[in-house]
Amino acid sequence: MRKFATLSLERPLIMGIVNVTPDSFSDGGCFFTPKKALGHCVKLLEEGADIIDLGGESTRPGAVPISPGEEIIRVLPVISELAKMGAVISVDTRHALVMEKAMDAGATIINDVSALRGENALNIAATRGAYVVLMHMKGNPATMMDNHEYNNVVSDVSDYLGGRISACLEAGIELERIAIDPGFGFGKTRKQNLELINNLGHFSMHNCPILVGLSRKFGTHKPELKRLPESLAVAIKSVVGGADIVRVHDVAETRDALNAIQY
Repeated sequence: MRKFATLSLERPLIMGIVNVTPDSFSDGGCFFTPKKALGHCVKLLEEGADIIDLGGESTRPGAVPISPGEEIIRVLPVISELAKMGAVISVDTRHALVMEKAMDAGATIINDVSALRGENALNIAATRGAYVVLMHMKGNPATMMDNHEYNNVVSDVSDYLGGRISACLEAGIELERIAIDPGFGFGKTRKQNLELINNLGHFSMHNCPILVGLSRKFGTHKPELKRLPESLAVAIKSVVGGADIVRVHDVAETRDALNAIQY
């Protein structure tokens, strides 16, 4: 049976997004205290989230970086309380110190938009036995939307992820602990995002679970909170195309939509 972080992949897993930040995409500022963030985490778990993905630093286009210390202050109290509940916790971070402290507090997954390229990140993930999500991103959050040039977006993203998988294996992170994310919206145009969605099957060559983060990124003519129909459509399309994990804001609605296509 295929698993990721002890969770069976017999059906698609839902990763619920909670950002303890003032400026993240879509939900920035909504849960910017430990109490509010924890309450929302519990709500998402009750709605059917298999994993809670907790972030303390915004990585939206043009985001200003913060110190690892500030990030730790934001996320650690929430991780500690979630761990007491037995939740499966993912920490969304680029910084090795945050990874280390989060693992100590009870996180089991590191979800890194920079695919463990940061100083000491590979070592922390390997020595702590973390499960990892490797994402493709051009440059960094401040610069990633400045360059959308690819020879072929599908093969270029796949080659990059293949290289990061190799780096993980060399560092001692077993293949069964790795998932990959094409990085929708991170240095890609809408057309390139659609091309990646339509070719998700290509990424199965890496023999890793495929995670997609498409929530509220389509329907850009609408406010972010009104993009639920588009989010559900691309979630279903991605699962049909081969995604194993969907990272979403709207857990209950996504669970209902995915249940409708299971047989």
